[in-house]
Amino acid sequence: MSLSTEDVAKVAVLARLRLSPDELQTFTGQLNAIVDYVAQLQEPDTSDVEPLAHGVEVRNVFRDDVRGPALPREAALANAPKRNSESFLVPAVLD
Repeated sequence: MSLSTEDVAKVAVLARLRLSPDELQTFTGQLNAIVDYVAQLQEPDTSDVEPLAHGVEVRNVFRDDVRGPALPREAALANAPKRNSESFLVPAVLD
């Protein structure tokens, strides 16, 4: 498969790109090189290969959701920019 200059010009119009004739020639060559490279993926015989969702075995990496000890209130409020003795102070979001 090969792309013509007209194909690339049409894609440029769809992408709302204004290309000069020199740019059109450059991009046509570059896109044809990319298409040729991707076409190499069709060369190996994969008729006996089972389709895979992943190349390696995938397993769950999440830990169990186990309740742990709570952070003490003073430790939680220690670095708050504004606070009182019991909670964080934040700007009002409702009038």
